Amino acid sequence: MATHIDKLISKFYHHPALRATAKLGLDATSLLLAWCLAMAAQSGRPTALLGRAALAWMAVALASNLAFRLPTQHFRQFGRRDQGRVLAATGVHALAGLLLPRIAWLGGGSARALAEATPLLAALATGLAWMALRMGVALLHERRRSRAHGRSVPHAAHAAPAAPAAPVAADRVLIAGAGHAGLLILEELARHPELGHQVVGLVDDAPDKLGLRIAGVRVLGPFAALPALIRQHAVTRVILAVPSAPGAVIRHLTQLVSGSGAQVKTVPGLFDLLGARAWIPEVQDVAIEDLLRRAPIQLDQTALGRELADAVVLITGGGGSIGSELARQVAAFQPRRIVLLGRGENSLWEAERRLRRLAPGLQLSVELCDIRNPLRLQQAFERWRPGVVFHAAAHKHVPYLELHPAEGIQNNVLGTLNVVRACQAIGVHTFVNISTDKAVNPANVLGATKYLAECIILAAAGAALPGQRYVSVRFGNVLGSRGSVIPVFQDQIRSGGPLTVTHPDMTRYFMTIPEASQLVLQAGLLGRNGKIFVLDMGEPVRIADLARDMARLSGLTVGRDIQIQFSGIRPGEKLFEEIFHAQEERPSRVHPKVFEAMRRPLEAGRLEHGIEALALALALPDGDRQREILHWLKRLVPSYQPSATGLGRYDTGPVAPPVPVAPDHAGGRAGTTRPLLAGLGWMGRATWSHLGRRILLRRVRTAHPVPTPPWRVA
Repeated sequence: MATHIDKLISKFYHHPALRATAKLGLDATSLLLAWCLAMAAQSGRPTALLGRAALAWMAVALASNLAFRLPTQHFRQFGRRDQGRVLAATGVHALAGLLLPRIAWLGGGSARALAEATPLLAALATGLAWMALRMGVALLHERRRSRAHGRSVPHAAHAAPAAPAAPVAADRVLIAGAGHAGLLILEELARHPELGHQVVGLVDDAPDKLGLRIAGVRVLGPFAALPALIRQHAVTRVILAVPSAPGAVIRHLTQLVSGSGAQVKTVPGLFDLLGARAWIPEVQDVAIEDLLRRAPIQLDQTALGRELADAVVLITGGGGSIGSELARQVAAFQPRRIVLLGRGENSLWEAERRLRRLAPGLQLSVELCDIRNPLRLQQAFERWRPGVVFHAAAHKHVPYLELHPAEGIQNNVLGTLNVVRACQAIGVHTFVNISTDKAVNPANVLGATKYLAECIILAAAGAALPGQRYVSVRFGNVLGSRGSVIPVFQDQIRSGGPLTVTHPDMTRYFMTIPEASQLVLQAGLLGRNGKIFVLDMGEPVRIADLARDMARLSGLTVGRDIQIQFSGIRPGEKLFEEIFHAQEERPSRVHPKVFEAMRRPLEAGRLEHGIEALALALALPDGDRQREILHWLKRLVPSYQPSATGLGRYDTGPVAPPVPVAPDHAGGRAGTTRPLLAGLGWMGRATWSHLGRRILLRRVRTAHPVPTPPWRVA
């Protein structure tokens, strides 16, 4: 019988509708008591005027209770938003109660006898009762959880009493940051005493907060006092609760804590605040991205929403670091569909899985497609007919492209040409090309090919229809991308070192992936047609300093626990990168952190002829192929200075300046070629005559067709 009763009680306790009914009954009881209290205060008789006036007032109060869904509140998790709803419901029925003395149908003189202050007093008492009921249940629940934690509870009535559990060793926590994030961390730790965290205080540089208590915890001092406070209070863990702080502040705080023996944790930055997503106070290890992050970016959410809402967005290289992050951020603006296009099936699968988890209702499609295949690309574009295209697919590994320049030509140049042609065929209205700072005064094949990709986009912009825009967005290295230095350092730290750096003075511009993607959205979608935008990369970072920071964040000291080894500059690398050509820079109107690179487009005939020659050179034998590619890259990219240890090994001398291109007999275009190399006979393996080269190039035309340039009119 007892078991049956227990089952009934359990069924009642866990049934949502029954629980809501019980809560509504408690609130109604509070209403009745509040009315009696108000009448007692007015007339000294608690039961006076319990007629129509009381029933009408209670009906209004219960209606506001239901309108604000107060019975559905979880009393044990009563928070700030719930408090706001209780106050709102109280205010509504207080205002409605003011009308009761003026309603004639209440009759019996009750309306005239009803004092003006009675509904207000009753509403105030009701609100206090509803608030006290909920806060009391929440406080009781917290205390029960705190008492229950740390002691053993028998699972059966006749179980032997268990020995008291050993107390959990508490982490003594100091929270750096007494703002909203610090408060959220305090509340989260208070809700989970089983974690064993004891907060001893907060620190903050705001003078008006020093000495105050926030959620019962005192602000002990400014950030500069961290080392002394850690020693004074035996702190074992410091949580940096400053999500809006730039990387310089995070670096300074970690340096203050280093050497004290305390662990350092942090919370995510604000770069994820895009669309409707909320910031969540997740405590995590300090990463190198935290040391390099900058002030949060303020995006024009309204304008971006107009561009992306209900649009079909296609992203080439959708499985890569930038492509997948772009997809994640575009998803916040509720497009009609996102299409991830790429040739790496594993990376596409990972990107699709993550995106479906983050945005379950998103219409998402995947196209396994190589941008070097124009037919397959055309089929994908015809199927989905995107309105917005982000072109992030590219080969980016500098030393590899020095060894295999033909792959760079095929992917970064001809692949970009294929994507542009597919866009033009279906009338894409916005095309955004992802470029790189290596395109400025390039010293490698990657930079030279991305320079040509920018030229292709400029040419396509010149042929764009009204309302269409073709733009490029140029930026430097992104932290955490595949092939970047950060994963390499992480692997080397796990294996015990050494940390390999190519040169002590090697510097690079860095951005986090979310920051770069947000600025790409802003510049690409809101910029004008035919522009090359350059993201504000901040200050360059020495790679050796980056290695030392990563070692320190892992608890290691360079020179004692791990070594830095300088391995020498690799083929195609420069000591420093530039983000503008000379006289190229000027501010843009799309965002304070976006600049505009002023560059004249390459003459269409010269660009067309050069790309055709590069495409035909791909079929040449080894050695000849590299020399021909180098020759045309130098002709097309005036600032290209090939690396002597990379493709520059095939350099045979200066290239003659370009001359005007004239139509040939076939109706195409023919250009000048370099003269025979001095010092070698016509039979030399490194040279061939002007006529011989043209015959050889024409022979391979049919085997390797060249995509039609976007600027050629059919």
